[in-house]
Amino acid sequence: MSRTHTLQRTTKETDISLSVDLDGDGTDVEIATGIPFFDHMLQQIGKHGGLALRVRAQGDLAVDLHHTVEDVGIALGTAIREALGDKAGVRRFANALVPLDEALVQIALDLSGRPFLAYEVDPVAEWIGTFDPQLMEEFWKGLSDGARLTLHIRSVAGKNGHHVIEASCKGFARALRDAVRIEGTAVPSTKGVL
Repeated sequence: MSRTHTLQRTTKETDISLSVDLDGDGTDVEIATGIPFFDHMLQQIGKHGGLALRVRAQGDLAVDLHHTVEDVGIALGTAIREALGDKAGVRRFANALVPLDEALVQIALDLSGRPFLAYEVDPVAEWIGTFDPQLMEEFWKGLSDGARLTLHIRSVAGKNGHHVIEASCKGFARALRDAVRIEGTAVPSTKGVL
């Protein structure tokens, strides 16, 4: 069974082409959004999530980075949801506690079919290069809405904004990798659907 999805998402603000293979190995990752720090974070998600992930985005960066970051989150979440199909056999729940030097971030997720984001992260830095760290909450909200998953992200420790955000991306990737793992044949819900 192929767990892949390719999509094109075009609005007046962004034009995004994206493909994901949930059963990749993390080596086939190509990212180009025009936002260097954000590209680096998406590379972490692909690598540590064991994904084959390709993202090309053109957005109204002259206005702000917000639309591109949020819309990439929506597109990635949608692609993950579509690649999962009916979710038969997936583990469904997963969590990770990921350090990066002084930073420590806790992630818990549920492929529930119900979008929800609890985001308790103090980004610490006002800016990371040309990137506003507050935009990561918009990315995660778009992703959880698009994927229809429940996602909790909590910063436990950290003084370096780059480290805190990177640990959150690596933690999400590891939790997603675990949650999508096939360990049976039935849909893991007493309702019979997710």
